[in-house]
Amino acid sequence: MKLPNGFKALVAVACAAGLPVAVQAQTPSPLAEWQFSGGVPLRGYFIEKPPKWEYEVGLAFAIQPKYDGAKDYRILPGPTVDIRYRDIAFVSTGEGLGWNILHGKTYRAGLALTYDFGRRLNRDAKDRGLGSNVDAAPEFKLFAEYVWFPVVFRGDVRRAIGGYDGVVGDLSVYLPVVGSEKFFVLVGPTVTYGNTSFQQEFFGVSGAQAQARGVQPFVAESGLKSYGLGSNATWLINDHWRLNGSLSANRLIGDAASSPTTARKTQYGFALSLDYNWSKP
Repeated sequence: MKLPNGFKALVAVACAAGLPVAVQAQTPSPLAEWQFSGGVPLRGYFIEKPPKWEYEVGLAFAIQPKYDGAKDYRILPGPTVDIRYRDIAFVSTGEGLGWNILHGKTYRAGLALTYDFGRRLNRDAKDRGLGSNVDAAPEFKLFAEYVWFPVVFRGDVRRAIGGYDGVVGDLSVYLPVVGSEKFFVLVGPTVTYGNTSFQQEFFGVSGAQAQARGVQPFVAESGLKSYGLGSNATWLINDHWRLNGSLSANRLIGDAASSPTTARKTQYGFALSLDYNWSKP
């Protein structure tokens, strides 16, 4: 795909500085999985040999729904950390503890251990006896990314170790859009799939719950859970400081949208972080 030389230079500058928006990953979240590592695959397209060590620390806050389908939102403040060893391993509040088993100029694939914060239903859902709380638990993730410049294709599959039951996965596509040498934006859509166990855990109403509240049971079957659009923006303040932001809109579909536990089908997420980064060759 041919692009203007100026645009290629812009991408090179931004990616050389590094673009992961190091917000804290919280599953489930309206923010797509790609938004926690946006720009990382693009760096390899321009940097033949990455630094041995790369570090980033900062402070962030996120605004997002209390759970999938909730009408109430909450604010989540916290630190950001992103440490990478070449293109091989990383520890990140966004991506978790991970290993790039396969990595090259235009691709990376591997596994990571992240954390799912579970679900705490609001009072309205509890009063109606719909759904149940889901315990927080570690989460195992397989991921793969491929760059067909300037487009990045990403897929991932996740499974909690305890906590929720079932498997959930995403397919995403994103690309950089034109900015300036100090300001850079990535945009892309995502679709999310959940198997029957996952869907029933988060959107189903069991027979016991239905009988207790005098409502009909609801079985949420496997299928597409949602689709959404997200964007990441980075302002390079100087060689070390940068301001990162993420914005997303997510729409529940299928059984997730039809579930009695769903109060709002369309939800939004926002995160902002101020980070300091440096590297060691």
